[in-house]
Parts: sequence; structure tokens; C-alpha cells
Amino acid sequence: MIGSQKAMPDYNQSPSELAPSPASQSLPQFSTAEYSHIPGTERCRICGNFISGAYYRVNGLMACENCARQATAGQPNDSHSAFARGLMLGIGAALVGLIGYATFTIVTGWFLGYIALGVGWFVGKAIMKGSNGIGGRHYQIAAVILTYGAISLASIPILISYGIKHRAARTHQSTSATESQPSASSSADGQSSQPSSPAPAKKIDWTAAIGQLALWGLASPFLQLRDPFHGALGLFILFIGIRIAWQLTRAKALSVDGPYSVAAP
Repeated sequence: MIGSQKAMPDYNQSPSELAPSPASQSLPQFSTAEYSHIPGTERCRICGNFISGAYYRVNGLMACENCARQATAGQPNDSHSAFARGLMLGIGAALVGLIGYATFTIVTGWFLGYIALGVGWFVGKAIMKGSNGIGGRHYQIAAVILTYGAISLASIPILISYGIKHRAARTHQSTSATESQPSASSSADGQSSQPSSPAPAKKIDWTAAIGQLALWGLASPFLQLRDPFHGALGLFILFIGIRIAWQLTRAKALSVDGPYSVAAP
């Protein structure tokens, strides 16, 4: 039909006629991206020092020449700041895991040992995030301690909540029983019963109480062995969670690439 035909390109035209116009060449190309480093603003992801001149990549992380040299020699630059960052993030992850495990158990009333797997993974990832991927034996030991502490100490708020709920229930039951009993009349002999004086409140040594609770919490995974089946199952799951944290924070093989120019795109 007339008017429905598409205009076909003329392949007999010269290459200069087929080339795009200068105006079209000046338009931005959004299909490509260019990256550039501003000299003096990049930091080594391992030691934190500024990088100037050239940089390397150690396991994909931007690194200075000194850290790259040590990594090439098989000695990763494990600084105190890297371990401190990893430890701080690991402690935060352990606290989040403790609170999450205790809250879930208190709200639902279910004891799910499988949460230890998630806590171990979370702690291990947080430590490696803080250390920028630098692992090792002391990172693994920290991950094991934090994972075990988060899971075991979560039993303390669970125990406190359990005690408060049962104490309130017993108080309610005793109050209901007292109100249901008929009161003895003392008008016949004209004598009025004297209210008994309350017993003096016993002073609580909070330091000793907190210490005892902490010890009980740390030992709680083994105290559950009073129920052999469930106690052994809980210890096994806790061991798997600890192993996950141990594996995540192990020292990894180092790959060093470079040097690259900081000013290069």
C-alpha cells in the first residue's frame, strides 16, 4: 500500500554521508560509564592511609604499596585498627543476635536453637566487614566467643521474663483464693485483729546477683543436658553456629593486582 512503505537507506552513499553528524557525536552516551580517582582522596582499605601515585588491589580491596608488598610476601597487614573495627562490629552483631533471640523466644514461647546458625553467620560477617576482609586466628577466636556469648546469655532475659510471668500468675491465683474465702467475724468478742507487720525487705547485692546470672547464662547450654535429647540437640546446633562464625573469619588466600595509577580512569 502507498504510504506504508519504510524509507530504505541508500547503500550507494559515500561513507562520509553515512557517518553521524558532529552534533550527534557530541551527545552524551549513557550506555558507557567512566570512573576517575581524585588523587589524594583515596584511602587504603587495609591500613587506612591515603594513597598517592599508585594503588594495588588485595583481594579486590584498594591497598597502598606497603600493604600490597606485605600481602605479596604472605604477611597480610593486620593492624590494630582493623582488628578493633572488626571486634566492634562483631560485638554489635552479637548484641543484636542476643536481643533478637531473646525477643523471639519471649514473644512466641518457642525455643528455636536454629537461631544460633543465623547469629554465627551474622557475627562472622560483621567481623569481616569491620576488618575489610582481613581474617585470621584471633578473628576466629573473637567470633567464637561472641557467638557463644550471644546465644548463651540470651537465656538470662528469657529466664527473667519467665519468672515475672509466673510470679504474676501466682499472685493472681492467691488473691482470687483469698477473696473467695469467707472472712471470720470478730464482732462477737469485740476484739479486732491487729494487722501483721510486714517482714523487712532483704537488701539485694546486685553485683553478686548479676555475676551469678552471667555465670548461669554462660553455663545454660550445658545445663539443658538435664533433658538429654533436647540438650544434646541444642549443643549440636550451637556448635554448627560457632563453626559458621569460625569459617567466615578464617584467613583467606591473598591475590594482589597492580599497580594502577590513581589518576587513571
